[in-house]
Amino acid sequence: MVRISRTPAKRAHAAVAAVFAVHGAIAGSFATRIPWTQEHLTLSTGRLGFALAFAAVGASAAMPLAARISHRFGMRTALRGLVALYCLSLALPALAPGLPWLCAATFCFGASAGMTDVVMNAAGVEVEERLGRSVMSGLHGMWSVGTLLASVVGVAAAHADLDARVHLAVMGAVLVPAGLFACAGVPDVRPGAGSGAGGGAVVEAPPRFALPPRSALAIGAIGFCGVFAEGASVDWSGVYLRDVVNASHAVAAASYTALACTMAAARLLGDPVVRRFGPVRTVRAGGVLATAGGLLVVTALSQPAVIAGFALIGVGIAVVVPLCFAAAGRSGPAPAQAIAGVATITYTSGLVAPAAMGTIAQATSLTVSFGLVTLLASGLIAGAAVLRPATPAVLVREHGADGAGKAAAV
Repeated sequence: MVRISRTPAKRAHAAVAAVFAVHGAIAGSFATRIPWTQEHLTLSTGRLGFALAFAAVGASAAMPLAARISHRFGMRTALRGLVALYCLSLALPALAPGLPWLCAATFCFGASAGMTDVVMNAAGVEVEERLGRSVMSGLHGMWSVGTLLASVVGVAAAHADLDARVHLAVMGAVLVPAGLFACAGVPDVRPGAGSGAGGGAVVEAPPRFALPPRSALAIGAIGFCGVFAEGASVDWSGVYLRDVVNASHAVAAASYTALACTMAAARLLGDPVVRRFGPVRTVRAGGVLATAGGLLVVTALSQPAVIAGFALIGVGIAVVVPLCFAAAGRSGPAPAQAIAGVATITYTSGLVAPAAMGTIAQATSLTVSFGLVTLLASGLIAGAAVLRPATPAVLVREHGADGAGKAAAV
């Protein structure tokens, strides 16, 4: 049994939404200064892709630990520590004096990002259970709002030629207290004694490395496609604008702003759409839009058309990750463990994306690299059916009768 604090559901919803926004602001701040980091260290596209891959290596290595951390310290305390760690790691990549240090910095940045991601999504599943309705897309919408606001600041900093080390250090310092304040209202889910005769047994700690149940592997594959398209667009849209269509630094940074803006709008409006049409049809429609956006990016020659293509990609992939995490949280009796496992699969694409994009661009061109993004976006159309809720028979086969009952009750 778990012991849950009596924080009102609406206050918990607002608190978790604020945590998502802070997390997004950190990611958005980092993304807008990637071109500065490449230029500052005089990195080729291949070397930049190699360095960015270490963020996903760190996330993939650390995310399986998140369920154990949340179990030991409680969701609220764990999230406080992880959010603070993530904020403080923001300036590390810009401070790196060379490629080896950049790889180490992005590894630490990705590890803190990944663990925070798992715990805050588990908090989102808890909020959905308390409210009895879908809110995960809106929570991820707040993440996109955070990235959007931070990207506006990043565009202004880039336009003013502000040193990224100063910009990111200031942003990290500002976001630490904001994150800690937001965590105060997060549901304090923690292990406790059972309430049966004799007090019951203490909840068994999850394994140090949480693997997803078999039913969640296909969910992870859909998340892989969505995260690859998102990560490639976030990390490389600015570089693409600058190198392929000769955009200025400010316009290149604005491409990420367009992506973040459309993703934010689509996610904030996504929950009513999901309730009306269901996750399968919603993701299929998104796949169509993302594929169209990818085709526009690789075929257009003007800066406005390329930015519009990235905006379409943002709309198309907006609800993929929220729906994957929501489905993972309901695929078994332990939401944090299931989310950690699926997140490890989906964010492995974040490991593959930067290196794949950089390697392909080095051998051919960035245009060919975004052809791969378009191909994976089309995979959302074919694979969306895996987000259909599992039947009771499948739950019993995966988790046993007790686990199936708990999963079905969520």
